[in-house]
Amino acid sequence: MSVIPRILTPKNLVILGSASERRRDILRKLGLHFIIAVPDVDEVFYVDNPRQTVFENAVSKFIWCRKKYPENKIITADTVIDFEGRCVSKPISLEEAKSLLLKFSDKKQDILTAVALSADDKEPEVHVVLSSVEFKKLNHQVIEEYFSKVDPLDKAGAYNIDQHADLIIDSYSGSFSNIMGLPLEIIKTWLKQQI
Repeated sequence: MSVIPRILTPKNLVILGSASERRRDILRKLGLHFIIAVPDVDEVFYVDNPRQTVFENAVSKFIWCRKKYPENKIITADTVIDFEGRCVSKPISLEEAKSLLLKFSDKKQDILTAVALSADDKEPEVHVVLSSVEFKKLNHQVIEEYFSKVDPLDKAGAYNIDQHADLIIDSYSGSFSNIMGLPLEIIKTWLKQQI
C-alpha cells in the first residue's frame, strides 16, 4: 500500500481515505482508479449514538484527507452496528466475538455507514445509510464452525456478510455493500455527478 505525494497526485484520481480492504474491493469492482490514504485520526465511539459515531468519524477522516489532497475527489467512510440502540464495533478477542454472535442470535441489527464525499475543495456531502441484518438462531457449534471459516477479529460485529453468511444470517434488507462498509449506490450516484 502506498500513498502518492500530493504534488504527484493527478486531479482526476479519487482518494479513498480508509484502511478497509473491503472498501477497496468495493471500489475496485466499480473499475474506479483510486489512491489509498489511511487517515491518522482519533475515532470517536459513542456507545449510545451509532449515527453520530459514524458521522463524526467519516467527517474527521475526510478533513484529514482534504488537508493532504486539497485538489482531489475524496471518499471516506465509517461503519458501525446498531444493536438494540447501542454501538457495536470489532471484537478484541475470540471470546468477545462468540459472545457477540450469541447476543445476535435470532435478532435483528442495523448497520450504519456514513460516507463523506467531495470533489476539489468543496465541502463534503455526508450520507448516513442504514441496512438491516436478521440472524439465524445460533449456538456454540454453529459459531465455532463459522469461526473456522471466517476470522471474526477484524470485522465489526465479528462477522462478514460476504463470507459464509448462510451459516449465521437469515436475511438482510437495504444495501448489501453498505453492510460490507461502503454503499455502492451512493458512490455511483456521486460519481455520475462528477462527469
